[in-house]
Amino acid sequence: MHTRRQFLKQTALFGAGALAVPSLSSFLTPSDKQAIGLQLYTVRDAMASDPTGTLARVAQIGFNSLEGATYTGTEKFYGMSPAAFGSLLKKNGQVMRSCHYRLGEDSAGAPQLIDGEFKGTVLHGWDKAVEDGHALGLKYMVCAWLSPNERLSLDHYKSLAQQFNIAGEKCKKAGIQFCYHNHDFEFDAQNGKYPYDVLLENTDADLVKMEMDLYWVSKAGHDPVQLFEAHPGRFPLWHLKDMDNTPAHAFTEVGNGTIDFKRIFANADKSGMKYFFVEEDKCPGSPFDSITKSITYIKKNLI
Repeated sequence: MHTRRQFLKQTALFGAGALAVPSLSSFLTPSDKQAIGLQLYTVRDAMASDPTGTLARVAQIGFNSLEGATYTGTEKFYGMSPAAFGSLLKKNGQVMRSCHYRLGEDSAGAPQLIDGEFKGTVLHGWDKAVEDGHALGLKYMVCAWLSPNERLSLDHYKSLAQQFNIAGEKCKKAGIQFCYHNHDFEFDAQNGKYPYDVLLENTDADLVKMEMDLYWVSKAGHDPVQLFEAHPGRFPLWHLKDMDNTPAHAFTEVGNGTIDFKRIFANADKSGMKYFFVEEDKCPGSPFDSITKSITYIKKNLI
């Protein structure tokens, strides 16, 4: 088990290759080409009450590639250390390739306040978060959401872009890619400019990439493929959920709505997509039933 001092020494020596410090990714399966991903926020209630049983059930359904949703400065990964959580994943033949994090500027929905700061966020305790992410073998660390107070103006987005560059540089030193996950509010124009474009234009394309939520981009009235064409290679991660054919444009299972996933997947190479994760924020019934429907469609039609 490596210590924080060893981790800092290795990051200081980091060059073109991966860190010499061993991580759990070195012995976890499956291969990238076999990955079928799930964002664990979809089964968040079950993960909160029984992470062991939930991961086993998710694996039985067929999801072997995961994205986390609960890291904080004290909670770690679903209450477990990287080593303990990684061992649990290994038992199920799963890999956590990515994890979501909050910005930490605002208290709305932020992790627990510790010593006056929202630890385990991009702005507070990020060095420790990166250390733990590396220990687990993460390939991506993602800023998941901005509260209303964290998205006030275009100038604010520009300042966030610089913070993302800093966070991305720290991730890069640990062999991890930093990303930003969109919703639809990034496409609410301010003075004729989309905040999403501000983030794309003011972040380093190497340090900060995007996890595109195909649902939210589509709901905002934009074409994911056009964004791929405008920013090729910038979107290594995708979120998959469908949009139903009602005035509410509600969440639904992949293949059960109006999004043309076949067309989008045909442009995967253009986007730079490496991994995708099913994420259904709200399910009409059991989330396990919903993710079963989604993976059935994905296996039959998309991969």
